[in-house]
Amino acid sequence: MAQERTLGLIKPDAVANNHIGNIVKRVVDEGFTIVALRMLRMSKATAEQFYDVHADKPFYGELTDYMSSGPCVAMVLEADGAIVKWRDLMGATNPEKAAEGTLRKLYAESFTMNATHGSDAPETAAREISFFFATSEIFGR
Repeated sequence: MAQERTLGLIKPDAVANNHIGNIVKRVVDEGFTIVALRMLRMSKATAEQFYDVHADKPFYGELTDYMSSGPCVAMVLEADGAIVKWRDLMGATNPEKAAEGTLRKLYAESFTMNATHGSDAPETAAREISFFFATSEIFGR
C-alpha cells in the first residue's frame, strides 16, 4: 500500500469525556504519523459547511448542532493505506455495532455522538484536510 493522508477528528463527546490522550495514543500505537494537529470549536455555519454532503439527510441538523456544541481535535494522519486503516480503527458508526477494541466501541456515546470522524476516500480526505489545515501547517517526513 502507498503512503496516504486522511483527516481524523476527535469529536466533542470524546473531548468532553477527556479521551483525547487515549485516542492519540492509539493513533500512534497503530503506526500513524500525526503530521498536523489542532483543537478548535466549529461554529454552526462551519459545521454546516464541513458536513454539506449530508445537507439533505434527516440527521444533518442534529449532526451540525452536535459538532458545534464543543471543541474537537482535527488531525492529519499519515500511514500506508491511512484511509482504510483509520476507518478500521474507528469502527462502525453505531458504537453498538462496532468491533471490540475500536475507538467507537471504547469511547462513543451513541450513533450521533460517536467519538471520531474519518475521511472515506482520497478525494474526501483531500477536501477535508484542506478544510482545516493550510499546506504550510502540515509537516510530513
